Amino acid sequence: MSLSHSPCGTSFVSDKDHPDRVSFTVTTIMEGSTMPDPDDRSEQVDALLKGLPEALPSPQVCAKLRLAAGLTQQDVADAVGVKRVAVTRWELGQTSPRRPHRENYLRLLKGLAERFPEAAKADEGMPTPASGGGSG
Repeated sequence: MSLSHSPCGTSFVSDKDHPDRVSFTVTTIMEGSTMPDPDDRSEQVDALLKGLPEALPSPQVCAKLRLAAGLTQQDVADAVGVKRVAVTRWELGQTSPRRPHRENYLRLLKGLAERFPEAAKADEGMPTPASGGGSG
C-alpha cells in the first residue's frame, strides 16, 4: 500500500495488491476557528423564524371568523385601513395582506379566534381556492 498527500489535505491510498482500488480521505484544518455544534442551532433557527411573518389562517377561516362576529367586509376594511375589495380578495385567497395591514388584520383575526374558537377551525374537505374547488 502506498500513501500520498496532495497540497489540499487529501490523502490517497492505493493498494498494490488491487491497483484498481483507491480510497481517499479529506482532512481540513481551520486555524483559530471552531466548528459550531450541529445540535446547538437554536439561536440561528430562532433568528430565521423571527424574520418570517406570522402565518395567516386560511382564507376560508378568515371569512368564518368575520361572519361569526357579525362583521361585514367593510367593517374589517375600515378597521384594518384598506378598501373592502382588499378584504374580499384576502377571503377568496387571491391576494394576501402586506405590512402594515397584515399585522392589523392578523391582530383582528387572533382576537376573533379567541372569542369564536369554533369558527377558527378549518373545515376538513372544504375546497381551497388553490385546489380549484370553486366555480370559475
